Amino acid sequence: MSVFDGIGRKSGESPGSESRRRVGFMETKGIVVVGAGPGVGASVARRFGREGYDVALVARSADTLERLERELRAEGVSTVHAAVDITDEAALTGAVERLGQRLGRIDVLHFNPSVFRHADPLHLSAEDLLEDLRVGAAALLTAVQAARPSMSPGARVTVTGSMAADQPWHEACSLGVQKAALRNLVLSLDTTLAPEGIRAMSLTVRGTLAADTAYSPDRVADAIYAAATTPEDLWLPEVDYRG
Repeated sequence: MSVFDGIGRKSGESPGSESRRRVGFMETKGIVVVGAGPGVGASVARRFGREGYDVALVARSADTLERLERELRAEGVSTVHAAVDITDEAALTGAVERLGQRLGRIDVLHFNPSVFRHADPLHLSAEDLLEDLRVGAAALLTAVQAARPSMSPGARVTVTGSMAADQPWHEACSLGVQKAALRNLVLSLDTTLAPEGIRAMSLTVRGTLAADTAYSPDRVADAIYAAATTPEDLWLPEVDYRG
């Protein structure tokens, strides 16, 4: 069995050799999932993979990524990954650029990460809030800017939003700030990218994520896929998901 590194290269191969061993890449659409954890991120990767997309995974934990990559490959999905700290601008930029080159194109960039910090406004420090925003909102800027050269008209930017953007829970107030900032950023991205035929949208999940419910990660991923494939004339930069 071949062993792959973070950008899908066999151990011992030179960087140039990957272009000669595509494992089906370059032939189909590609999605990059930033924040590919075991929940919605994994479900989004699987949903698009079932539709024939080649999948690139980005997250901090190499163990999580390797496990998910093995699962997806076993399901017949061409998959690569990059383990990086998404708050490190240079590292995230380099990872997304390499993955874009590896896939050959980025048709969908999905952004999923956020930080849940149990702290109300009287106990949340300004530095902690800024640290959380770097994960839950600012990293989207880095990812989009890095992905843009690999995106063509018809490409999409999608994000996992939350009702916390306008119905925050005070005991985890950072999450509400992250999701509000993320939604605002998506609206600006959509307006900026629309003239180039690229659109952005946030799926606002109006419920609590839980397995075997209308708000399961798989159901949310279905909604994200449906939103991402909405015709241009019906496009909405924010889509409510109510199960």
